[in-house]
Parts: sequence; C-alpha cells; structure tokens
Amino acid sequence: MRTHVPTRNKLAAALLSCLGLMALAGCAGPDDFSSRPVNSSSASENGDVHLGESALNSGSLQMAASLFEKTLQTNPDSLEAMLGLGDVAYRSGDMERARLIYLQAEKRAPKEIGPKIGLARVEVRKRHLDEAIAIYRKVLVIQPDDPTASAGMGTALDLQGHHAEAQAVYRQALLAHPDSQSVRIDLGLSLVLSRNAREGANVLIDVVNLPDAPAEARYDLALAFGVIGNTEAAKRILSRDLPAANVEDNLRFYAALRKTYGEYPAAAQPANSTVAAVAPVAEPAVTAPVAPVTNGAVTPLAGFGGQHLPLTQLLAPPNAGLQ
Repeated sequence: MRTHVPTRNKLAAALLSCLGLMALAGCAGPDDFSSRPVNSSSASENGDVHLGESALNSGSLQMAASLFEKTLQTNPDSLEAMLGLGDVAYRSGDMERARLIYLQAEKRAPKEIGPKIGLARVEVRKRHLDEAIAIYRKVLVIQPDDPTASAGMGTALDLQGHHAEAQAVYRQALLAHPDSQSVRIDLGLSLVLSRNAREGANVLIDVVNLPDAPAEARYDLALAFGVIGNTEAAKRILSRDLPAANVEDNLRFYAALRKTYGEYPAAAQPANSTVAAVAPVAEPAVTAPVAPVTNGAVTPLAGFGGQHLPLTQLLAPPNAGLQ
C-alpha cells in the first residue's frame, strides 16, 4: 500500500542522480555546434578545420586540437578553429580552458551565437544553471527558436526541475524545426522526468524508429518503458547497446523507482502498446505508439537536424569528463 506520494521534483531528483551513470555506460555521441560561422578562408585552412571537426566527433581529441591549433597559427582570427579548440577543451573536461577560449571567440565575433552557446554549455556542466539560462535567452533573442540553444536552455530548466517551462521551450523549437533530433529527445526525457512517461515514450518512439537513431534515444525510451512497467520492452531496447550486466542494472533501477514512487503499477501496460512492437536487437526498436497523447502532441519526425549534447550526458556529475 502506498503511503507517500513524492513531489515531481523528488522523482526527477532520483532519476537525475542515476541517469548520469546510464549515460556514461554507453551514451556517447557527437557534441558539436549546429550553427558554425561561415568560413571564407583558404581551401587548405577549411580542410584542416573540417578534418579537426571529424577528429573531434570521432573522439580523437589530440588530433583535433593539433589541427585547430595549426589553423590558428596561420589565421589567428579563424572563428571555426577557435570554437573547435574550445570544443576540444570541453570534451576533455577542462571547463575553465573551454570557457576562456569561448570568451576569446565571443570578443572576436560578438554577433555570432556559437561562442555564446559554448559559454552556456560550460555553465550547465558547472551547474551554474541560472547563468546558462541567461546566456541561452540572449542567443534566442538573436536567433529565435535555434534548436541548439533551445535544447540547451530546456536542459538547464530540466536540471532545475522546471519541466513545464523546459517542455514549452522544446515544443516551441519543434514548431520551427520539426526535424530536430536533439530537441525531440530532450522533450521525451523531460516528459519522463515530469511523470508523464507514456507521453514521453510516444515522443521518443518517433526518434527510435529512425534507422540511425542514437543510443541516448533508445536509453530514454527504455527508461520510459521501465517507469511504466513494461520491463520486457525496456530490456529488448537496452540489449541493443549494452552488455547483459548493464541491462540488468538498469532494470533493477527501474524496478526500484516503481517500488519507491509508485507512479505506475509494476504490471501496467500502455493502452495502445504491444510488447512485440519493440523489435529484437537487430531490428528497429518500435513501430507503434505507446498511448494516445491527448494534448501538446508533436508532429512525427521525418529526419533530424542540429546536434547538441544530450540531456542524459549532462546528468553526469559536474566534474566528470565525457566518455
């Protein structure tokens, strides 16, 4: 018999404290800006920058740093190279160096949003959430509904427990950018954090059904199914990317959440869902909605746009480097 119903923020805090572990278990992904400045420099300089961005996205941080530094030696005003070097520091976990590089870039190009987004991301990682939100607001004045800034601002609001505000930001951005993968993933997780796991699952299914869906979308969908009580579906989704031991750890976490907070009965199944809709490891994850969304629905996802550090990765401890 349930004797205590916690506040939404308490459930969110429990999820936030554990999801970082799940993110670090295998939720690595691209982490570059979606709004890079136009580079009018030489072809060789452009080539070095593009090679640096490829190295950065593949996790070769030292190679990326050397390529960006090479570009800056010949062109100290290259904003793309400067932002790339800031990204290397950020991905390495050196938040202070990243902050200083982004500040320098902002001084060189005060009208560009890239340096500002970099500074805001650093503030989020340092858990200076009010500062991050203030910067993101400035970016959204310059470029309304920018998907990277919207996803970042929503993330900061979610980390503060202001899920309704975060979801309003995500939904507004999706009106302008319906194909933004990062915004949709963060909206889905935000709904789960605010005890709307069925609606969150519906949002995440659109992403997971894409042939190149990222792992974090599947992890978030597994969390939604786990909170609802659809353990078999959660297990199949997690098994696509994680070893059996990690899958079982996550399933125990979901069971503990249900036992402690009791939002959904352990045996509950979403009204329109069939477990068979979640495919085996080698197949796309889901093909049917979990349950009808009565309001605030988002349109189906056709593709995906700007990339951004997923909310699940930002749930790691402030001083933890990205994997």
